[in-house]
Amino acid sequence: MVVRWLDMGSQEVYDRLQSEAPNPQADVWFGGPGTIFARGARDSLLQPFRPTWADAVAPHERGPGDLYFAAYLTPAVLLYATEGVTAEQAPRDWEDLLDPQWKGRVLIRDPLASGTMRAVWGMIIERGIKTTGDTAAGFAWLRRLDGQTKEYTLNGTLLNQKLVRQEGLISIWDLPDILLSRRDGMPLGYVFPRSGTPVIEDAIGVVRSAPHAAVARAFVEWVGSPEAQLLAAREVFRLPARRDLPDDSLPPWVRAVRRDMRVAEVDWDLLALHGNEWMRWWDEHVRMKGPR
Repeated sequence: MVVRWLDMGSQEVYDRLQSEAPNPQADVWFGGPGTIFARGARDSLLQPFRPTWADAVAPHERGPGDLYFAAYLTPAVLLYATEGVTAEQAPRDWEDLLDPQWKGRVLIRDPLASGTMRAVWGMIIERGIKTTGDTAAGFAWLRRLDGQTKEYTLNGTLLNQKLVRQEGLISIWDLPDILLSRRDGMPLGYVFPRSGTPVIEDAIGVVRSAPHAAVARAFVEWVGSPEAQLLAAREVFRLPARRDLPDDSLPPWVRAVRRDMRVAEVDWDLLALHGNEWMRWWDEHVRMKGPR
C-alpha cells in the first residue's frame, strides 16, 4: 500500500475536504483538534467507523456516531528561544506573555490556519466566559497579546526558524513539534503553564465516500494499535490517547509529561460550537489592533 501524505494546517484540511465533498479525493483525515473534527462531522465530511481500540480512549475523545476518535493528545505550551531567553526568564504562565518586557518579541502561528492556536484562543475566550459570563474579557486579553505580537507566522516551521534567529523570543506552540525541533538541534525551550495546559484531542477519521474506504479503515485501525501508538511516541513525540498502555512500555518523556503537566479544564464542546465565529471576530476586530 502506498500512502500519499498531504501535510497542512487543520483548518486548511477542513476547507479542502469541504470543497471536495461532492467528489472526495482523500480517504483519511488524520490530525487536528476534535473541535474542528466536530465541525466536519456536522458538515457530513466523515463516515462512521469504530476501530477495535475505541474503548481504550476516554469517552469525551470519541466523536458522535463513531465519526472520529482521538489518536494522540497534543499539549500547547509556552515556547522560547534558549539563546535569547534563559529558563529563569522564560514565561511561566499565560499572563506572563503580557509582561512589557516581551512587547514586540512575541511570535504567533497564524490562528486562522492552525487548529492548535484556535484551541488556545478558544481556551482564553472560554476562560473569560467562566469569569464574566461573556466573551469580552477573553477578547480583551487577546487584544493585549496582539499588542505584544510582532508577527503571525504562516506555519510552525517558520515560527521555529524565526525564534532560532531571534526575530522573536517567545511564543505558544504544540509540544510534539517543539520536541522534534529540539531533536534536530534547534535551541528551543518550553514551559507547561502553571495555571493549566490545554491538551488538544488530536483526532482521526474516515472521509465520507472515501475512494478507498477499506484501506482507510485499516489505516485508522493501525494508527490506534499499541504498536503504532508506541512507535509514534518513541519516534515523533506523540502523546498516546490510549489509556491502556502499560507505563513501563512508554518512553520516559511521556511519563514525565504525565507527571509534570497540569491539564487545563476546557469546554471543548463549547469551542466546537462557537470557535469558528470567535475566530472570525478575532480576525476582524483584534488582529493587529492591539496597543502598540
